[in-house]
Amino acid sequence: MLHIGAHCIDSGGIPMAARRAGNGGMQALQIFSAIPKYYNDKVGVKPDRVARFREALSDAGIKPEHVIVHAAYVLNCATPDEEKWGRAAAGLAKEFERSTALGVGGVCFHPGAATTGDRDEACARVSEAMRRALAVVPESHTRLLIENTAGAGTTVGRTPEEVALMLQGIPAEQRHRTGYGLDTCHLFASGFPISASREALTGVLDAFEAATGEPPAFLHLNDSEGALGSNKDRHALIGEGLIGATPFGWLLQDRRAQGIPLILETPQEVSEVGEEDATPDPWDVSSVALLRQLARETA
Repeated sequence: MLHIGAHCIDSGGIPMAARRAGNGGMQALQIFSAIPKYYNDKVGVKPDRVARFREALSDAGIKPEHVIVHAAYVLNCATPDEEKWGRAAAGLAKEFERSTALGVGGVCFHPGAATTGDRDEACARVSEAMRRALAVVPESHTRLLIENTAGAGTTVGRTPEEVALMLQGIPAEQRHRTGYGLDTCHLFASGFPISASREALTGVLDAFEAATGEPPAFLHLNDSEGALGSNKDRHALIGEGLIGATPFGWLLQDRRAQGIPLILETPQEVSEVGEEDATPDPWDVSSVALLRQLARETA
């Protein structure tokens, strides 16, 4: 079963994002639980908001375990700057707390940049931020998930080894509460030749699974405006970037795409949506249809 969805616009609140996804025939959803330009380290979530969101998910036919919350972009859990790291760690913990209250399947976050160039130390700082978040939030079904990066500058999390190193810093008894996901644009921009052949793409998935000991917990399905190895995080509509449509069919036919949220983070045709308008974005609808077609085809 392929659970395909999108990061839907939340004008009118996250319940409206769920309704737009449901009206678009999606089985998965990604949202922000707070404004992603801020740390949100003191922002909670009220019970009535939780209830309205869960009701909207039920109406949309989307299971909470197929929902991903994307953490704020400003969080840099890899930085050696103590003040910035402290705020990032607090923001990640609060995000994990909000997302657990919402009952979603996972929180994904960009691990951040080393800035000093010591990548092993940076990965250790990410592990510590994750440990603090896990300590703040009681046992739950919501998982804390590292997202691979496009590899620009000193960002960490580009390679299977770096993702594995961060996860190795989690105590064994807490490890099941964590994991990782893969973004196709980030993989391509980082130099992984996922468009070269089915075998090449499978080899990349194999490498991440071998290093971490598990398959990805989600996939971000994005074509790439940037070239292979460009380190540019510029998303394009499926089939309109330099990855091309065919590799997404290979990916969706891989066993690791089964049963997890498969999320589009591609451009929207309509950027301004009325708060009461539950119409799904046309480009999201057409992209979901294309992905389903590609999943049925065999190369």
